[in-house]
This record gives sequence, structure tokens and C-alpha cells, in this order.
Amino acid sequence: MPKAVLTISSKNYGAWALRGWLMTKLAGLDFSEKVIPADDPAMKAEMLLLSSSMLVPSLLHDGIKVWDTLAIGEYLNETCPKAQLLPADAKARAHCRAICGEMHSGFASLRGSLPMNIKAHFPNFKVWSRAQADIDRVKEIWTECLATYKGPYLFGKQPTLADAMYAPVVTRFLSYDIALDKACAAYAKRIMELPAMQEWVAAAKAEPDEIDELDAEF
Repeated sequence: MPKAVLTISSKNYGAWALRGWLMTKLAGLDFSEKVIPADDPAMKAEMLLLSSSMLVPSLLHDGIKVWDTLAIGEYLNETCPKAQLLPADAKARAHCRAICGEMHSGFASLRGSLPMNIKAHFPNFKVWSRAQADIDRVKEIWTECLATYKGPYLFGKQPTLADAMYAPVVTRFLSYDIALDKACAAYAKRIMELPAMQEWVAAAKAEPDEIDELDAEF
């Protein structure tokens, strides 16, 4: 029986849920999922960006409950050190934490204008200027990391917490038809080819459409 329980929300719309779930998968931790229903206030708060303190996802492991995605990531790094969710090199580790923190606290315009919706596709989507600035910053981060650590992931040969933090952005770029240069497009493809991402996407596409207000473009 799995020792851990990860509470998540919608797989189609839940960007923070995806981050926590992917971190737990990358850590190799045996866990079961508890999915909160679509009409749960906590789920809608996460989906509609109304919550200032995200309690979803949350991880229960060996009697310890951890919420907030960054806290889950740090906990998994301590609990499953062999997974190397943070780089071994101190400088790279600090860089990884910095860009994870930037995703955690920033990019509000990107989140609001391009909400995660894996099942949808909006070709030629018109991006407003503030969201474009966020998109440009994400591409700048990816480009710098891929050039510095030589890929194929942001910090080298294996995925880290940073890749989990930016994975929902990859799905957004695909859904909203965001143009990427060769290096960023190759990185996005690499993330989507992860077995865990393929598992998540398949489940998202099988999910019933139950949150009508989230289909609006905002």
C-alpha cells in the first residue's frame, strides 16, 4: 500500500496540481492520488487564481503533511535524495531555486491570460502585452539554462524541480500556439515526452468537462 497520498485538483486545468504531481513522480515516491471534486471551493480557488495560499496540491507522507508546491519540492528533495531534484552543484542549485521561486511568485499576467487547458487549442491566439512580457521572460530563462547546463533539461541530463515548475507553461505554450525558437521548442517537446507527462495528459483528456467558467479566455 502506498505510504503517501497526494491531493490534487483537475488534471486538465490544475497547473499547481501538475507541478506537485510531477515532482512526486520524479522523486520516485510511491503515492496514491486523492482528487478533490470540481465543486470543491479549494479546487475552484486554485483554478480561478482566487487563493493567496495554495493548499492544493498537498502531500501526506509518513504522518507529515506538506502543502505549497515549493515546500513539497524541498521536502521531496530531502526525502528522496537519490532523485536529485535539485542540482548537486551549489551554484546551479541556487540558480534552480531562484527560477523555481520566480515561477512560484510571478508571471501573473501569463497565468491570467493563458490559463492551463490541456484539451484546448487556440491557434493564432492574440497575446496582450503584459502576458507577452511574461512569455519572453520564460523563454529567456529556458534559453539561459539550456545554454549554461547543456540540456536536454533546464539543469542538465535529468529533470529537476525547475522542469516540474515550468511544465504547465509548456502545456500553455502548446495550447495557445506560442511561437518558440528551436532550442525552446526542443525543450518543450522533451518535457511533453516524459512518461509522467504523457500519463498526466492522457488523464487530462479523459477528464469530464465540469468547470464551464474555465473555458473562457481571460
